[in-house]
Amino acid sequence: MRNEAISVVKKLRNHPSLALWSGDNEVDQSYFFSGLDPSHNKITREVLPQVVFQCDPYRPYLPSSPYMAPEVIATGKTELMPEDHLWGPRDYFKSAYYTQHTAHFVSEIGYHGCPGLSSIRRFVDANHVWPWKDNPQSIFHSTDTTGNPYRINLMANQVKELFGEIPDDIQDFILASQVSQAEAKKFFVEMTRLKKWQSTGLIWWNVMDGWPQFSDAIVDYYFNKKLAYYYIRRVQQPVCLMVDEPEDWRVRVVVGNDSREDARGHYRVWDADSSETLLEGDYTTKANENLEVGTIPVFHSGKRLFLMEWTANGHRFVNHYLQGLPPFSLAQYKSWLVKIAALQNDFDPADVGK
Repeated sequence: MRNEAISVVKKLRNHPSLALWSGDNEVDQSYFFSGLDPSHNKITREVLPQVVFQCDPYRPYLPSSPYMAPEVIATGKTELMPEDHLWGPRDYFKSAYYTQHTAHFVSEIGYHGCPGLSSIRRFVDANHVWPWKDNPQSIFHSTDTTGNPYRINLMANQVKELFGEIPDDIQDFILASQVSQAEAKKFFVEMTRLKKWQSTGLIWWNVMDGWPQFSDAIVDYYFNKKLAYYYIRRVQQPVCLMVDEPEDWRVRVVVGNDSREDARGHYRVWDADSSETLLEGDYTTKANENLEVGTIPVFHSGKRLFLMEWTANGHRFVNHYLQGLPPFSLAQYKSWLVKIAALQNDFDPADVGK
């Protein structure tokens, strides 16, 4: 193990994307929930940190991800974990599980999204493309090759959670699934940025599939982008305009500046259906600062789409916010999707799910 680790660290230590070394993935959790103390793991507590110190001494080392610190082991309080993998029930993406977590860094989080129909037809026989339920080939290609339908059922349940029903048409099912994933992952990024500095970052899972499957990836095995690809790209701009969740019948509108430079510009938020301007103005924000620029009155019972645009040091950016509680109308969202796409023309709504 030591010799292999030395080889790996020397090979990767100059990679520009390398932030820290992690001893393993979810092994601390396996120890903990088996009644064992992960500090007894000699590989992650002795061998690997010694190798990192020897071969890449200025890079941080984390024994495991998520890391079960000695305080967690001693008290059993998982809320003391500095970082965590937020998988849990995978229910509504704005549930308390996601919004009330205590991790400072979310090192894994994801949400299912169906690949497009053209991709499905490349890895599923023609007579197994539809329906999704009790489909042995879909189950096999669902990141669980044991025949367990959990992940396929999960994908359908997440659609029902957002839209109140599961479409009986494959094109609508794929579209609804991709919308569900896109809104969820966009929300996870925004949720983290809005909690700055209590939460300071996340790693969403994942960019691309390693084989043809139904999964959390935002680009499928055949390089086809799901809707989440575009939504995530919009909200990962260094300066981003975001709307927080309702409190006291209002939502905060926040400019999040995660860059190393001050930023200034103009912003506007408007209702997608009426085109009424809800908030508009100029802003100036310091580097690494969240700035609340105003609030908008809302009702939880309302089902609205807010559209947003802003400039940051001369460049234009866009975003949107889905306001209200589910279920939303899929037919209504289809019309909204056209307006979301038109903000920047970076994707064609007619191509989503194809």
